[in-house]
Amino acid sequence: MQVQVNIHQIDGDARLQKWIGSTLTDRLERYSDLLTRIEVHISDENAHKSGPDDKRCQIEARPKGQQAISVTHKAQDLEQAVDGAGEKMRHALEHLVGKLEARATAPRSLNSASEEPVDALLQEEFLAKQEELDRV
Repeated sequence: MQVQVNIHQIDGDARLQKWIGSTLTDRLERYSDLLTRIEVHISDENAHKSGPDDKRCQIEARPKGQQAISVTHKAQDLEQAVDGAGEKMRHALEHLVGKLEARATAPRSLNSASEEPVDALLQEEFLAKQEELDRV
């Protein structure tokens, strides 16, 4: 899993990028086989003026074979913004994995690749019962 960190309107250095990358890698490690890349955008909403919830962290995860997932969290300081967005992304990926597992275990409409759809079999069964009732 590749983590790309983009910093906007904040004085950031390689140490900050490394901290953000390792924090998110640790938090999302469970999903590393599912993800191809994570993009992180860190910004200060009010530029260099202080204010409540002006640090913003947006994380965009790119799962293999799926649409990208994006979450955003705003907080008073950068650490809270990264932690909040990381937690939101962990939850979103957990939800995606649950959906994918449910889809994989859901019954298919075909009994096997060579058989007719289940609906057609039910229709045949219904018609057979109707014929029996007509005979009586």
